[in-house]
Amino acid sequence: MSRIGNNPIAIPSGVTIDFKDNLLTVKGKLGELSQNIQDVELKIEDSNIVVNRPSDSKTARTNHGLYRSLIFNMIEGVSNGWTKQLELVGVGYRASNQGNKLDLALGFSHNIVIDVAPEVTVETISEKGKNPIVKLTSHDKQLVGQVAAKIRGFRKPEPYKGKGVKFVGEELRRKAGKSA
Repeated sequence: MSRIGNNPIAIPSGVTIDFKDNLLTVKGKLGELSQNIQDVELKIEDSNIVVNRPSDSKTARTNHGLYRSLIFNMIEGVSNGWTKQLELVGVGYRASNQGNKLDLALGFSHNIVIDVAPEVTVETISEKGKNPIVKLTSHDKQLVGQVAAKIRGFRKPEPYKGKGVKFVGEELRRKAGKSA
């Protein structure tokens, strides 16, 4: 049995849920998200959602915990939102934004300019003596993660000096350099 799939999901106040024709729609103060639900049954009672599987088929077992997690992430996103923070470690690495255009200087011969999806809010924090931080916020967890992974992919942190774009709080495996 899926331990994650068996846990009920609490619906906070201010969040409305609509389930018709295998399409779950979650609306909250930060936005609206939809997800197609298959191979599982949803029971909406009081202020909880319970995900059950109708059979013990392989697809039903694999989707049980998956859909429970997706629904939880949707509810959490429209009520509180999701945030990812990226830190730029390196001499001369800078970040600035104008609206949803993100301008990154990552040690290449040219700056990298990214048009971020309109659902994602971009904020850059630059303090003297500290590494620049790019803060991404949205109600869609998948979209925030995808944009953060794309930005990190431009200059992944290297194992010797740790230079590159890394998540705030990420522990890097460091290697010892050459010893003379």
